[in-house]
Amino acid sequence: MSHDEHQHEHAPGRTDGHTHQHGHQHGAAPATGNTDDEAPRPRKQEQETATTDVTEVAPGVLRTELPIQLPGLGHVNCYVMEDERGIAVVDPGLPGPEAWESLVDRLGRAGYQVTDVHTVVVTHSHPDHFGGAQRLRYESGADIVTHESFRTLFDYAVDESEDSAELTINSFDEQVEAIERYMSRPSPWGGRRAGPSREFLERLHGGRTDSVRIFEPLRPTKPLVEGQTIRLARREWVAMHTPGHTYDHLCLFDPEYGVMFTGDHVLPTITPHISGMAPQADPLALFFESLARMADQEGVSVALPAHGKPFTDLRGRSEHIIEHHGDRLQIIRDAAERVPDGTVNDYMRVLFRERSWGEMAESETYAHLEHLRELGEFTRWTDDGLAHYRPAG
Repeated sequence: MSHDEHQHEHAPGRTDGHTHQHGHQHGAAPATGNTDDEAPRPRKQEQETATTDVTEVAPGVLRTELPIQLPGLGHVNCYVMEDERGIAVVDPGLPGPEAWESLVDRLGRAGYQVTDVHTVVVTHSHPDHFGGAQRLRYESGADIVTHESFRTLFDYAVDESEDSAELTINSFDEQVEAIERYMSRPSPWGGRRAGPSREFLERLHGGRTDSVRIFEPLRPTKPLVEGQTIRLARREWVAMHTPGHTYDHLCLFDPEYGVMFTGDHVLPTITPHISGMAPQADPLALFFESLARMADQEGVSVALPAHGKPFTDLRGRSEHIIEHHGDRLQIIRDAAERVPDGTVNDYMRVLFRERSWGEMAESETYAHLEHLRELGEFTRWTDDGLAHYRPAG
């Protein structure tokens, strides 16, 4: 899993797409001749600084913007839906006291308070989406709605512990140790996994490292499965499992008014990061399938993303992201002769600008290489712990 957020930049002249992702960037020696002194690109919608505006973006749905201090992103949308029981919120931002103050402020500007929250919908397992959920549960007794496969990095770290006595984490230091053990294992392609720093974990906990309660993992009280319905804002919403950006990604569709919560699955001006660190053999294939479902969904009047502004052409945007990743696959095919028996790191330097080289760029490259391998176009073998790829045949 991943923990921070960056905007990837692709090698110039390759595609016009961008990705954003959660992870730490690490420098690497120049290889492609790309430089970082090119003219800056126009600011993307998702990078815009959060405002304090409250706007109705669909019947019974208010959009508020929570500030986030993550490279490549300036806000996360927290949607508010009112009904006879109070309100439901979608993606309540990062953890920590500053993020909490912003959430309380936005709820107040919308005319509500924390105790009005009866349901928290979390679209997926990245901290800028689930961070405020646990405290809302404690403060108001709100239900936590996620896809049934929702798992955070901490869950992975604890679940894979070899010692059953380590399954109970009672202190901040024990949490850090569990994550460090998990991240010390090499990636599937043999690369180094950095993981979140102690400083970042402290920030997630708002500087509080003394309360046992904050180490409890977020657990959904209402896990949803594909096609299940949930009643919010006085109408039924249909759960859509949309693996890709994360395996546990959840979208909600309201067939009555044609409203689709797209989370990070479909964003208006940047393309979501696709991670190779997924439990499935071909996460990119799952992403393609999930995007095709968005493109084929009938009756969508407005898409409500987790970052950026609402948009109406969900079909066109989904198809554009599919095309973008198709272009990335072709870049790899075209580069195979120039990168004989290349590693994931070799191909990463072809796909991405130098400023984006690092663990997360490798992860996305690995997802594309594995997709080509699953298609039978490439073969893979391991030498000295590193995966190498070449065209089949």
